[in-house]
Amino acid sequence: MALRGLHVNERNFLNRIDIRLILLIFCLNVIGLFNLYSATHGPHSNAVESLFVQQIVWLLGGWTIFFILTFMDYMWVNKLVWIIYTLNVGALVYTDFKGKVVLGGQRWIDLHFFRYQPSETMKLCIILILARILLNRNSMGRGMGLRELFLPVLLIIIPFALTVKQPDLGTAMMLMFIGGTMLFFVKIRKSILAFIIMTAMIALPVAWKYGLKDYQKNRVLTFLTPDQDPQGTGYNSIQSRIAVGSGKFFGKGFRMGTQSQLEFLPERHTDFIYSVLSEEWGFVGSLIVLFTFAFLFKICFEIGLQARDKYGALVTIGVTAYIFWHMFVNIGMVIGVLPIVGVPLPLLSYGGSGMLTTMAGLGLVSSIAYRRYLF
Repeated sequence: MALRGLHVNERNFLNRIDIRLILLIFCLNVIGLFNLYSATHGPHSNAVESLFVQQIVWLLGGWTIFFILTFMDYMWVNKLVWIIYTLNVGALVYTDFKGKVVLGGQRWIDLHFFRYQPSETMKLCIILILARILLNRNSMGRGMGLRELFLPVLLIIIPFALTVKQPDLGTAMMLMFIGGTMLFFVKIRKSILAFIIMTAMIALPVAWKYGLKDYQKNRVLTFLTPDQDPQGTGYNSIQSRIAVGSGKFFGKGFRMGTQSQLEFLPERHTDFIYSVLSEEWGFVGSLIVLFTFAFLFKICFEIGLQARDKYGALVTIGVTAYIFWHMFVNIGMVIGVLPIVGVPLPLLSYGGSGMLTTMAGLGLVSSIAYRRYLF
């Protein structure tokens, strides 16, 4: 009888793991590694060849975090969320004053063996802290008013302001998009939404004149008229569009992209990794990646709907929003329909902090899926 019971438990143990989620993440990881290898192994790419090996290390670390979180009850994270949020805000404050400066941005803490970017992990912290606060909000009534919105909005604005100061407008925007999606999901009163829209319209010209730095204004102007300065501010956008368009239907083939291999394409291993993919694998390869992401979103939504509690549903919505907005903005900017703001493509772009944060978020979703049928 004991052996029979053990067999049933093992079967239930295996059935509770959402293998679809794991397979889709793994597929995107494999595509990302092939793409990164091509992007960093051109005839003039000796200086960045080690990035491919480093990405494998980040992936191994990411999958380790993923499975640890899968088998750990996600409600334990809920108990620690205020400590996690406070520590991450402290790391952002430290970064603004003592952080490592790279390419004009003060965004990293140098740990010698690893350059930690607190603004990346802050995206996951926003999800966790908002899920905790919104847990007791009633989404079936009139929606949240100013009083209910005060605390969650404050918790978004604090890291937003600290991230803008670095300056890193792209990541700051992601914090707003992720937080805004979760608030919208819980429901906001229509009058408050109208007020927010009117306030944003009034604030935009003020932010343009006093808030944005010159290079940030140039990115917006370049988006509108990229051909006016093809060798300067419009260079990145033009080269990216050339790479995407030259891939045509089936692409030029693995490591055959001229824009990436001859280094015309900037930041081809991070922000413009999708341009490399489009050039080498064409419309077909690009579409396969988009469909893979779409299936990932579908499964995440199913997990959220089947979650055993509201907290699990909110975390799943937040993680899905995190990946969706990164994908939407990144692909939009590389094909020229959005300004270039330096947002990586989740699971494909090179980066330690980003990869570990994404895998941790998906690990929480996997934990929620693992426990969705437990009562």
